[in-house]
Amino acid sequence: MSPSDAGQLLELISTSLATVEKSCETRGLNIPNLDELYHPASEAFRYGDPVAAEAADIIGAAALHLAAIFLPPQVTLYQAVGGLFKSAAIRVCLESNVTEILREAGPEGMHVDDIGTKNGQDPQKLGRFLRSLANNHIYREVKPNVFSNTRISSLLDTLKPSEQLLANLDETFKAAAYAWESLSDPTTSRSSEPTDTPLSRAMGVKGTMWEIFARPENAFRARRFNIGMRGVRALQPIDASLDAFDWKSLSDGAVVIDVGGGLGTSALPITRDFPGLRLFVQDQPSVVTEAKQLWARTMPEALESGRVVFEVQDFFKPQATSRNISVFLLKAVLHNWSDEYSVRILTNLRAAAGPDTKLVLMETIIPCTCHDPFEKERNIPGASSRQAPAPLLANFGAVADLGYQADIAASPVV
Repeated sequence: MSPSDAGQLLELISTSLATVEKSCETRGLNIPNLDELYHPASEAFRYGDPVAAEAADIIGAAALHLAAIFLPPQVTLYQAVGGLFKSAAIRVCLESNVTEILREAGPEGMHVDDIGTKNGQDPQKLGRFLRSLANNHIYREVKPNVFSNTRISSLLDTLKPSEQLLANLDETFKAAAYAWESLSDPTTSRSSEPTDTPLSRAMGVKGTMWEIFARPENAFRARRFNIGMRGVRALQPIDASLDAFDWKSLSDGAVVIDVGGGLGTSALPITRDFPGLRLFVQDQPSVVTEAKQLWARTMPEALESGRVVFEVQDFFKPQATSRNISVFLLKAVLHNWSDEYSVRILTNLRAAAGPDTKLVLMETIIPCTCHDPFEKERNIPGASSRQAPAPLLANFGAVADLGYQADIAASPVV
């Protein structure tokens, strides 16, 4: 009899755990304790050793796969359907500063009555939200009605970059609630217009996300979005743009256009390591103003010498054709737009490109959950995804859920 999926999953967990433990022992590191507060250093066990990092992913994917096998299907289904209650509970705790209060209380925790005294919330109502989250290891019930932080809940501390999370629990949450209404409305179901989105419907405003955020009453949302984007970038490798292209192949004076480059996060490491290149970072007026102020503090020489230029450019309008452009760089731009609008952006770039201009796209590719036998045949540089061992889902399953949720979040919002 062939081994069951469950048996294979348990074997994967056992062998992968041995790999992680051996790596930690060799490097003098520890596997994180769930009851200890998060610190970036606690993630060192998975970084610096690609084999250990993949083993950690296999453990998580296999454990979740086992849960899908052994839990009653109605329980698994309701965990997905009931996700909105967890989101609501997280927002309540985030808005009412529960994590900060518990940080001050220390590992012994605090009674929900005392938490309510500090943040003005009804202890009985707040306790329900806290217990629901503690059931998922977000907070810990130390003893009846006494809660403390965990490794997971400490990420909600506003001393850390949690603004993007709050946005997901506000406008994204509201927009997602109107996803079906937009899909079932014949006037918007197949529309690729950025004004025909669930966000537009939820906010009661006919406009793009950017136009909605530009309204005076949504100034706080725009600020929060920008802070959140900085937080997201902080979670990414700081020098990711260096691996996106062979920059040393360009000669001194070569022109690189960073389209929709924001504050110049991608341009910074290129400017630092390849001082002979000229970078033009393009974005909206308010972003350009903020970027110039930031670079005046962090890399003033690059601005003063003209090695880096920030310029206002609407990428739906033609680019200047007077420059001999070597590279157009777009990081996390096209995922915000439908195919129709992405084609418009790229058409404008093509019109300004020369015969040797290169197009570099830095985007998250969402893989199938099954093995793709044609992936290698397509031969798209950088597009090949790592494959999990059987019987795991090829994409490591729910371990990779963050990318899929971001993909859906972009759909109702933009």
